[in-house]
Amino acid sequence: MNRRPMRVPTRGRNIIHAQPRPPVGDVYNIIPIHNLRIDHPSLGYPEVRAAAAALRATGDLRKPPFVAWDPNHDLLDWLGLFFGFQKDNVKNQREHLVLHLANSQMRLQPPPTIPDALAPAVLRKFRTKLLRNYTSWCSYLGQQSHISVSSRRIGTGTGSGESNELRRELLYVSLYLLIWGESANLRFTPECLCYIFHRMASELNQVLDEKSDPETGAPYLPWPSGECGYLKNVVIPIYQTIKTEVESSRNGKAPHSAWRNYDDINEYFWSRRCLQGLKWRPLVYSCNFFATTPKESRVGKTGFVEQRSFWNVFRSFDKLWVMLILFLQAMIIVAWKGKKFPWMALESRDTQVKLLTVFITWGALRVGKRRSMPALSIVWFRGRRRGLKKADGRWSDEANRRIVSFLEAVFAFVLPELLALGLFIVPWIRNVLEELNWPVLYWLTWWFQTRIFVGRGVREGLVNNFKYTLFWIVVLASKFAFSYFLQIKPLVNPTKILLNNPSVTYKWHEFFNNTNRVAVVLLWVPVVLIYFMDLQIWYAVYSSLVGAAIGLFSHLGEIRNIEQLRLRFQFFANAIKFNLMAEEPFLSPKMTLVKKLRDAIHRFRLRYGLGQAFNKIESSQVEATTFALIWNEIIETFREEDLINDQEHELLELSPNCWDIRVVRWPCVLLCNELLLALSQATELPDESDRSLWLKICNNEYRRCAVLEAYDSVKYLLLLIIRDGTDEYSIIQNLFKEIDNKIATETFTKVYKMSLLQQIHAKLISLVKLLKQPDKDLSEAVNILQALYELSVREFPRDKKSIEKLRAEGLAPRSPTSDAGFLFENAVEFLDADDVMFDKQVRRLYTILTSRDSMHNVPTNLEARRRIAFFSNSLFMNMPRAPTVEKMMALSVLTPYYDEDVLYSLLNLRSENEDGISTLFYLQKIYEDEWENFLERMRREGVQKEDDVLKTKQREVRLWASYRGQTLSRTVRGMMYYYRALKMLAFLDTASEMDIKKPPQDGLDGPHLGMTSPSRNLNRSTSNVNLLYKGHEHGSALMKFTYVVTCQLYGQHKLKGDARAEEIFYLMKNNEALRVAYVDEVHLARDEIEYYSVLVKYDQQQHGEVEIYRIRLPGPLKLGEGKPENQNHAIIFTRGDALQTIDMNQDNYFEEALKMRNLLEEFNNFYGIRKPTILGVRENVFTGSVSSLAWFMSAQETSFVTLGQRVLANPLKVRMHYGHPDVFDRFWFLSRGGISKASKVINISEDIFSGFNCTLRGGNVTHHEYIQVGKGRDVGLNQISMFEAKVASGNGEQVLSRDVYRLGHRLDFFRMLSVFYTTVGFYFNTMLLVMTVYAFLWGRLYLALSGIENAKLADTSNNKALGTMLNQQFIIQLGLFTALPMVVENSLEHGFLPAIWDFLTMQLQLASLFYTFSMGTRTHFFGRTILHGGAKYRATGRGFVVQHKSFAENYRLYARSHFVKAIELGIILTVYASESSMTKSTFVYIALMISSCGVFTKAEHSWEKWWYEEQDHLRTTGLWGKLLEIILDLRFFFFQYGIVYQLHITGGNKSIAVYLLSWIYMVVAVGIYIIISYAGDKYAAKEHIYYRLVQFLVIALTVLVLVILLKFTPFEVLDFVTSLLAFIPTGWGIILIAQVLRPFLETTVVWDTVVALARLYDLLLGVIVLAPVALLSWLPGFQSMQTRILFNEGFSRGLQISRLLTGKKSN
Repeated sequence: MNRRPMRVPTRGRNIIHAQPRPPVGDVYNIIPIHNLRIDHPSLGYPEVRAAAAALRATGDLRKPPFVAWDPNHDLLDWLGLFFGFQKDNVKNQREHLVLHLANSQMRLQPPPTIPDALAPAVLRKFRTKLLRNYTSWCSYLGQQSHISVSSRRIGTGTGSGESNELRRELLYVSLYLLIWGESANLRFTPECLCYIFHRMASELNQVLDEKSDPETGAPYLPWPSGECGYLKNVVIPIYQTIKTEVESSRNGKAPHSAWRNYDDINEYFWSRRCLQGLKWRPLVYSCNFFATTPKESRVGKTGFVEQRSFWNVFRSFDKLWVMLILFLQAMIIVAWKGKKFPWMALESRDTQVKLLTVFITWGALRVGKRRSMPALSIVWFRGRRRGLKKADGRWSDEANRRIVSFLEAVFAFVLPELLALGLFIVPWIRNVLEELNWPVLYWLTWWFQTRIFVGRGVREGLVNNFKYTLFWIVVLASKFAFSYFLQIKPLVNPTKILLNNPSVTYKWHEFFNNTNRVAVVLLWVPVVLIYFMDLQIWYAVYSSLVGAAIGLFSHLGEIRNIEQLRLRFQFFANAIKFNLMAEEPFLSPKMTLVKKLRDAIHRFRLRYGLGQAFNKIESSQVEATTFALIWNEIIETFREEDLINDQEHELLELSPNCWDIRVVRWPCVLLCNELLLALSQATELPDESDRSLWLKICNNEYRRCAVLEAYDSVKYLLLLIIRDGTDEYSIIQNLFKEIDNKIATETFTKVYKMSLLQQIHAKLISLVKLLKQPDKDLSEAVNILQALYELSVREFPRDKKSIEKLRAEGLAPRSPTSDAGFLFENAVEFLDADDVMFDKQVRRLYTILTSRDSMHNVPTNLEARRRIAFFSNSLFMNMPRAPTVEKMMALSVLTPYYDEDVLYSLLNLRSENEDGISTLFYLQKIYEDEWENFLERMRREGVQKEDDVLKTKQREVRLWASYRGQTLSRTVRGMMYYYRALKMLAFLDTASEMDIKKPPQDGLDGPHLGMTSPSRNLNRSTSNVNLLYKGHEHGSALMKFTYVVTCQLYGQHKLKGDARAEEIFYLMKNNEALRVAYVDEVHLARDEIEYYSVLVKYDQQQHGEVEIYRIRLPGPLKLGEGKPENQNHAIIFTRGDALQTIDMNQDNYFEEALKMRNLLEEFNNFYGIRKPTILGVRENVFTGSVSSLAWFMSAQETSFVTLGQRVLANPLKVRMHYGHPDVFDRFWFLSRGGISKASKVINISEDIFSGFNCTLRGGNVTHHEYIQVGKGRDVGLNQISMFEAKVASGNGEQVLSRDVYRLGHRLDFFRMLSVFYTTVGFYFNTMLLVMTVYAFLWGRLYLALSGIENAKLADTSNNKALGTMLNQQFIIQLGLFTALPMVVENSLEHGFLPAIWDFLTMQLQLASLFYTFSMGTRTHFFGRTILHGGAKYRATGRGFVVQHKSFAENYRLYARSHFVKAIELGIILTVYASESSMTKSTFVYIALMISSCGVFTKAEHSWEKWWYEEQDHLRTTGLWGKLLEIILDLRFFFFQYGIVYQLHITGGNKSIAVYLLSWIYMVVAVGIYIIISYAGDKYAAKEHIYYRLVQFLVIALTVLVLVILLKFTPFEVLDFVTSLLAFIPTGWGIILIAQVLRPFLETTVVWDTVVALARLYDLLLGVIVLAPVALLSWLPGFQSMQTRILFNEGFSRGLQISRLLTGKKSN
């Protein structure tokens, strides 16, 4: 392969400062394409020069008229001048294209023969990929593509014809990129861009072919030319249409059917009418597509109309509901026979014939579909079946004939389904047929579905088909077996009893006499609801088991802790080399299978430690040094993040080769206690032979290394501190020579006494301990050395030697007159006190000599231990081999930012709450060890006291706190680890053996033990490998990595002097690869505003912020949802093949960034029949330690982002895009609508729609767990509830969306099941579960109040049957299985016992209450959104919760979603307990009430303002929504109907008049309230006596009426209390119905009464909720217990201490 010219290595710490300063004005983004002669590392690559040269080949192209042509112009300038593109758009796309072509050519294998020429294969591959959606669109519409290039294979591109072909392809690619780069909001409409490209490519062909204008005869000139011609003539008219439609949506409150969203605009271009209606040259602005036409004549919704209704759940997933309904019918028919097993019932001909009725039901359910005609014919056959039995009960021949006819009709009905089944078995045939676009196929497939552009060819391969089909067959078999035997069959007998024994004496007026059908319905409703939802539970069970199995086979959780890593660390070193170091490229790519087999064998041997080659690596090998550099850099980042302290840093790092040590110098934590164990072995086996003893020691690799390192270190150390040339120096040399000789001849144990080793060891410890001290005592050192001499020379040998013999052997002073007592006195010479390297090696030796088992806890920080364990385990998992940095795919990271925290301000950190607790104090206690590590780091920078740190190191304190929150600075630090990792890997890729082994100028570990100096950058350190860089590394890294933060309001922040602008500038200044994109508003005359997308960076030469690109937008950025619009405007500034979308609550880790090269290689692998288009990445939720609620949330989230998504990707093949570590195939999505959808309200959950879009357009989403990204979650109850509300509302909108509908109809049956139960189905089934509780309790209440319960209990023979009915609630407890995924994933990754312990701890901390509370939140907002709308983005804040929320705020937040529902259930149970004779069972159901209630947002408005806001959804809902709301509210009237007949005053009268007369009570109660309210308003302020008089009269009259009732009627005092339970719910029902009818009542006097009553009810509800809270608060010790349950243990302890030491906190 051709060696690339590299820059002369420089030794500067920051290479960019070593470059010559460019002239002012020559601002560039990544590479200076404007000046190829500038000294920049990227321009040293021939591929960059080749791409730039290809663009400059304008040659004989016709020059644009009316402008001066610059000889330096290139193809993009030519296109920009001809088609009216903005100059900065041209500049942006020029760099974009050159970077991509250069990076692609670098990856070309084998390399091109001419490195300085652009390879045609690279360009053709890129053009094919970029324009594939366009060619597919042309084929779909039956249009000829306007890409006019030769189909023959282009050679080297040197001939003129081939050069023209190459140039033509470049022009097409450049044209599309320029269109895309300036289309702003139109990028959400990919087929609209196809239309624009289609027209402009046609014009480009006219120019290239030098055609004339047919009208003028002049040379052809494209239509949208001139300055900003494309923007003004093409983009702005379509943009204005979208904007007008959005304005008509009334901020998303209008029904979706009343306005066109982005999808409707885009789908207009799915039909040929776009070509006929819009035209071109110019666009026909009078076309009914544009907003210039009146709304009534304008094109309406295209392709799909979103209607707000629960019917959408059936409409989108009708195949699922048809299956459930048909199976339910079949099971009831079979169970009705009363046989023990279903196959026994099927022996009956009657049952068989009855089962045929399922086809009638099927036909009825298909009415309205394309098969409604056969459905009606089936119904007709059903009508002719009656009365065809003989007298003996056998079926007649006529009956049999008609049944055969019926079966023939059934066959005709199911024939299409059989055809679909056949195509399901051979999915590739269906994919081919759907993508052919043959008109004849449209006629053949109209039966199945309408023809649309997306959703074609989405079937998976046969292997994947088999896997997910098998999964669902097992799930469905389990579900239906369970449903038949435990749900349907047990209910048959109670049903028969109720139907066959209608003689029940009702306690009320019964409208349906002599029948128990209402009771039967109430019996079956909860069971049917459970039947419909329990498939969700079975899915949870089996997905947990399958996910665990896949995790095991993926080798997850094999290294769970540091101790397990210790056992495999020597293999871990080889794993790093194998996975992270680039392999040598093969000359021939045909060796793929051999290479795969070789890699598999290699990985297998590595994983299980097989083969000598993988047992150990010695320090003489380059691999050991490379491993040390990587490992030490990882440990260095841990120290920078304050996860470890200085001592742990030294214990964990892998020391460089020095002091002539022969073995790998493993980290000290691995060598702990090994030397002492070796000494014990030697002492306990004094007569063992050398070989035998050494073999015993060598059984443990670390013990062998500890012995050899200690021996070599002691030898080197003694010779280092004794002056050369002295007798003592010679004695030491000769002593070690003799020992080495005895070891070599295997006579060491025979010659020396092993028992003395312990004494020698103790003296060596004393010596090394002395050398560790800053002030060394020379006389003490001499004494220790003399003692060592006596032990080693005189006592250690078994045979005593005379002084003459010692002199002869050089082991005694040469002069006979010398006195041994004065040995070493003048020979010892200590090194300089500031010799950092020496001190570090002495500390290491002392650790090896003295260490014991206590080192097993290093590092002590749990996060550090988790990260090390995960990283080491991941290297033994299957991942692609890493290419060199030069040959890797280029990556961009994009983070949308609005106005959240960049850095925490010191004021906010130190502000105290009511308890005197500040955020900084909170963080210091939660991360106590990390705060101590931070203070230690500050002490090295000269700040000794903690108080001084807060005064002099404010920026560092703010950074420390911000890195523990969910701030932009944390995200930027994490993402910039990619840049740091790529620089290191680029160095290691090209470094020679001398480069790696050569010590840097300041010593390998730097001047300060590798720690930061005061002037160090935010995210970079002067670490070991950084000092070895040669100069080209940062150029390579910049070409492969770009980070764009889209700070939408950055321009406004700068104008206002907002602190966030300065903080963002600080981040840019300290992060070289960071770019900031923002929207700039330029105010012109006449109140006109122009909007621009601007990209800026910090220029290291100009030492300030510079503007790189400024591209004008057609108008305001935000037409749809804010976040996707923010992403969309900045996506044009991203680069590379891959794009990782990162949210502002995410983090990254250096060790994980090292594996990004491996992950990107996954794009080249097939997963099934397709390559991936989204690489799903695992997340680690880092907020779990903050509080118990945060732990519960993180545990739930972790199980989903690991086990849940693992199963979705494989075997189910329905993983979408759920979060933001996922990596997108950038160019695939670039031409298909981008990485999210942005339509107002419907796309409020914008992330998942990119996954929907990907699946429908034939993409493939995978999931990879060998790499992880950090993620923060909400930590307070209110934050969590708002997040749950946001997600539930988003799912409610998804139910209405066309994407979900198309997934339900375009995917095969089993993938459709997977989509439903993992997206909207989860929320729908959660709602069904809550509805089941309601249905069950209302059913119990009906039975108690009606008298059926008592009547049936009196008959003991019916007791068992009724018990079966009443105990159906146990099925609800199956909901506990939904916790199974969490337990299984914890077991897999942390071990079974820790998982069980965590689960039990969660239960003790009331996790079940939290999860049930969350379930209530999800149900409330999901149901309300589907019925009425009202979904909106809810900013949760994601801050630390150290402030108390008032009860009023909590009540406002949870009143409607939780408190009202809990009180409703409480009233039901109270009434049931008072009226039922089965009250002994009531307490079982009180748990249900508790489960629906919970333990306790910002609302600064009055009660009335809040009350009106709570009704906003009713103002925007449709007629059916209002009607259903009224029907649901009518349930509150049942209390009154059921209870009034139980009152003694009725005297047992069951007439309907009793119920009607009871309304007098309501009228009187409301009248009394109105009278008192009126009197209060009129007299309370000035004529108070009249107000008191009115109150007295009302009370007196009420008492008088009560006395009369008690005296002259059967009325009792208890009736008064009971009636409250009847009439209070009635009043609430009236209020709810009045809210629905508000448009009619608001202008009447009735409305004021409704508002006043609502205020009274809210006051009453607040008291009911507040009472238990007040009681608990009063109990002694409850507050402490609450703190311990809810918060981190460290904070709880710190809070208790702070209360004892009030006022003594440092902050």
